[in-house]
Amino acid sequence: MRILLVFLLFPLCSFSQQSLDKAEAYLLKKNYAKAEQLLSVYVSENPKNEKAIELFGDAYGYQKKWDDAITQYEKLVSAKPLEANYHYKYGGALGMKALSVNKIMALSIIGDVKEAFLTAAKLDAKHIETRWALVELYMQLPGIIGGSQSKSMQYANELEALSKVDGYLAKGYIYEYDAQPERAEKYYKQAITEGGSLTCYEKLSSFYENNKEPEKALQTIVESEAKHKRNALHYQIGKVAAEYNVQLQKGEQCLQKYIKNYSAEDGVPIAWANYRLAQIYKHSQNKEKALKYIDLAILELPKIKVFKAFKEGL
Repeated sequence: MRILLVFLLFPLCSFSQQSLDKAEAYLLKKNYAKAEQLLSVYVSENPKNEKAIELFGDAYGYQKKWDDAITQYEKLVSAKPLEANYHYKYGGALGMKALSVNKIMALSIIGDVKEAFLTAAKLDAKHIETRWALVELYMQLPGIIGGSQSKSMQYANELEALSKVDGYLAKGYIYEYDAQPERAEKYYKQAITEGGSLTCYEKLSSFYENNKEPEKALQTIVESEAKHKRNALHYQIGKVAAEYNVQLQKGEQCLQKYIKNYSAEDGVPIAWANYRLAQIYKHSQNKEKALKYIDLAILELPKIKVFKAFKEGL
């Protein structure tokens, strides 16, 4: 009888795992609505399956359905109060809700956000994401409700002890937010020297753009492309060239490469590359080509208002 039960139950277990695998696949493909639909049924039938509940919360979160995400993550916190990652996700969903509501309501949520992140940090001394959340939280909160540059720096130092790259990036963020550009630049450059990831280069190039230094931003992206060989970086080079009217020839060449080698993994639709080309040709006083490429952009994405506004302004 026991052997018979094993054979009877095995297909059900296998089917259950397949459902979760399928839901995860939907999330990876950014098909969040289908993941939500599948997980809604699965969680109703398996209300204590933590993995399913977590994925369900993730599916809601990706769709910015913060109340629903909070409900799922709260279940996990109640079921496993010593699991740091559950507190982190709960705090994150609460924090995103706080950003989406009016200031009075947000103030009533902030205390719970902070408590969730601090709990996660205490439970797991090596939880990098929680420390990043606390760095940003303490920098963005006004001092009157608990914001503190020194507390933010405390968690940046903890990050540095766990990962030098994360620590340098966190300190770059703090000094950029605190309007200390020389110190911010120093730490972003240290992050590149230490790690050299796409993220490191992106943080430095964004910093330069925010500080109206497009030539430096462009050079940083060029260096990143030379190291990482990602087609998406060709678009970024063209974008900076187009927006700031610098190195137009290089920008044009990179956008043409982006279009030629485009794949869905590159992220930005070709329409936007055509729009950037139109901007470049407008800067170059070539109205005919500018019209050609903005028409291509509108043809692909006809509902984008900025495309239509650009054409009207030619």
